Amino acid sequence: MSPTPLERLALYFGTVRTRQGILARAALGVPGAGDLALAGELATALSAELRPDGTVGGGALPTIWRAHELLDLGRDRSDPAVAAIVAWLLDSQGRPGAYGEGCDKARHAQGVCIHWVRGFFSPAPAEIRVAPITLPNGKAFRTEPAARFAISCLGLRAAIRAGLGDHPGPRQHLDSLHHLATQWTSWSGFFAPDTIVAGLHALALGGPDRSAGVGPVVELVAAHQGPDGLWPNADLFATLDALHATGHRRARAAVRRALPALAERQRADGSFGATAQQERALIALRAFLWGHGTA
Repeated sequence: MSPTPLERLALYFGTVRTRQGILARAALGVPGAGDLALAGELATALSAELRPDGTVGGGALPTIWRAHELLDLGRDRSDPAVAAIVAWLLDSQGRPGAYGEGCDKARHAQGVCIHWVRGFFSPAPAEIRVAPITLPNGKAFRTEPAARFAISCLGLRAAIRAGLGDHPGPRQHLDSLHHLATQWTSWSGFFAPDTIVAGLHALALGGPDRSAGVGPVVELVAAHQGPDGLWPNADLFATLDALHATGHRRARAAVRRALPALAERQRADGSFGATAQQERALIALRAFLWGHGTA
């Protein structure tokens, strides 16, 4: 009898000494005896790579992701490394190069200029090209506005996870996302599907008092799921990750419909290809557990 996708994933993550391995074993309910100590070792090593300015190599994307990694490994805002990254992130808010900066007639009409959108984090000055970038989940953004938008949404997620959801800066960013979400009514409009998914993932962490804008976006994503369980023009893993983050009933149903297509993409070793290999396997693991109602 062939192993199930979850059995393959359990074997895949069984002994790997990585952040993803620790999180996967915890999700499966089989934490390793040494995982707590391993988490401390990994966090210490990751913290040691920070520059004095709180960045990883001076780059926005690796720096923001480092905050997520440390939070996943049990660190919080009281940790010096997390605090340094968060301070750097907040200092980048609204600086030149942030998404929504400036205004012209077309962007004003779309509600994506400075008159409508504020509080985004700047990954770099406008004259420095950011795109193309690939997020840690393997999703690539090749246009400049989309790349800056996606990096900022990842930053907002880090700030909220670090306990700064009620800080004026992140709150302004979240409010701007809610404004933009009112325009996400088409899967082929001004905002590309993957951009909508990146925004949804950040909106999902906004908390119960700010969840009103999440439902309509989940409905939009669910409505454009194909008969095969996939989403046209949207990355499967990024979409599953964002839907899972919402905890929404309709999102769970959409994830469940995607599981057969996800299983078809699984390799014999439990992975889903070479791109962001462990991160995508972790996303898939969570999708299988949540979609089947075991998490």
